[in-house]
Amino acid sequence: MEDELRSEYDLKSLRVRNVGNARKSFGGLTVHLEPDVAEMFPDSEAVNEALRFLIKVMKDNKHPLSNMRGND
Repeated sequence: MEDELRSEYDLKSLRVRNVGNARKSFGGLTVHLEPDVAEMFPDSEAVNEALRFLIKVMKDNKHPLSNMRGND
């Protein structure tokens, strides 16, 4: 049996995603969460919602982000 691709299959439009560090991002920033943080969020939407809430609280309290960062 000959292995031939049918003409109706257009593979040019496929988006292939690699797993791991070689992964290509499609329009977004990839951020690595530590396991203890990641277990609290089911998906990126939940992370974004929590961060937006934190940003709002910080703005309401006029708390600059630089005060939250630890000494690396």
